[in-house]
Amino acid sequence: MLFYAITDKGQKRAHNEDYVFASDASVGALPNLFLVADGMGGHNAGDVASETAVKVILEEVRKRKIKSPVQALEQAIYHANKAIYECARSDESKSGMGTTLVAATVVNNRLHVANVGDSRLYIVRGGELVQVTRDHSLVEEMLRSGTISQAAAKHHPAKHKITRAVGAEEDVRIDFFDEPMDDIRAIFLCTDGLSNMVDEEQICEVLTSSKKVKQKAERLVELANEGGGKDNITVLVIDSTSEEVKEC
Repeated sequence: MLFYAITDKGQKRAHNEDYVFASDASVGALPNLFLVADGMGGHNAGDVASETAVKVILEEVRKRKIKSPVQALEQAIYHANKAIYECARSDESKSGMGTTLVAATVVNNRLHVANVGDSRLYIVRGGELVQVTRDHSLVEEMLRSGTISQAAAKHHPAKHKITRAVGAEEDVRIDFFDEPMDDIRAIFLCTDGLSNMVDEEQICEVLTSSKKVKQKAERLVELANEGGGKDNITVLVIDSTSEEVKEC
């Protein structure tokens, strides 16, 4: 696998509260690991939350060496949730902090994904972009219930309100997904600073282009900034095959 990760503070934010980790080498019992987190909280506590989440997850995965990818990620995220929650309770300036999290690993030719919040993981399959994760957000819940339309959701004032975050509550609910790798051409992880600024047609066009992995990641960040760069932007592009992919 070829991959490239990049994070950018965007055009409007003074600080970057996103955090990203990527390794195609073993982490504990996992043969590879990819993490994207988007922190939230006052007094710049968001960057503490996102960094803590990633570092605790890495520590737990390395220490416990659990072979099951789901169990390894689940236990590590639980420990990250506890660390962030207790830190927020002990420091008033960090009260209410938390972070989204998307974690991915490829084990035995299957992509395993864990998700909390509204950062996303997409795959390119058959020349099409497919969102694997499901946003834990107020607007997404309204969409699922049919309360609002897709068009209304795009500019809804509550678009940034998430319903789950690592460290926001004493317990954390995690969604898990898995996909066979056989027909996956690319894997893409991002924070909402990218997905809110760049539409899926543009994302697909970049990911299926002939550009190198680094160029794809950099181009997506450019597009987010050209679209307004209203939030921190983090992208992680993984090419799972060297074969040429079809354009959308």
